[in-house]
Amino acid sequence: MDIPVYIGYDKRVPIAYDVCKYSISKHSSEALVSPIVLSHLRESGTYTRPDDPLSSTEFTFSRFLVPHLCDYKGWAVFCDCDFLWLTNIQKLFEYVDDQYAVMVVKHNYTPQQTSKMDNKAQYQYPRKNWSSLVLWNCSHPSNKCVTPQLVNTESGQYLHRFKWLDDHEIGEISHEWNWLTDWYHEPEDGKPKVLHFTLGGPWLNNYRDTKYADVWRQYLSEYNESCDYR
Repeated sequence: MDIPVYIGYDKRVPIAYDVCKYSISKHSSEALVSPIVLSHLRESGTYTRPDDPLSSTEFTFSRFLVPHLCDYKGWAVFCDCDFLWLTNIQKLFEYVDDQYAVMVVKHNYTPQQTSKMDNKAQYQYPRKNWSSLVLWNCSHPSNKCVTPQLVNTESGQYLHRFKWLDDHEIGEISHEWNWLTDWYHEPEDGKPKVLHFTLGGPWLNNYRDTKYADVWRQYLSEYNESCDYR
């Protein structure tokens, strides 16, 4: 079965997207991976929000366009570009349950750092990082309201907390599928299936030696080798 997968793209760190996409494709031939590119959405008139100086990525808001991009049909996955997939994404679909509008990892994440990535401010807020990996039920009636108009006008608080949904419409996925590398620890918290370098990944100078950097660099090496053979 074909699996629609959308990855947030940020032109400042294209290599993060490239390696994330490679890690998905390495483990799953069924995945149909597409970037969410802000400039393309602006050109098509789909995304009209002004730039937000508080946004840490170019896809802070555009990620919520996935139901629209899927024509409100079927299931799809969204993830940030700072993910590294260590297993077949098809296994994530074992969680699919049509009663839910979205399914996410319900982190209780309260980072102590005041900055992240390339000196972007680190904000504390409820349901932080829930929207970094979303298994979208694009067909769910409650997601019909997630139109470009809503995405272009509603607040970040409203969108990232899934305020258009009742709590019982938000399903839960194991944290192993969105392993915050600064928050979870092996073996007490289990073993990651997908790494999330939420503070910053090895592609940034300040995070060259972050946890799991060696794993990411191995995938980078494989990606580079695959490019050489094209």
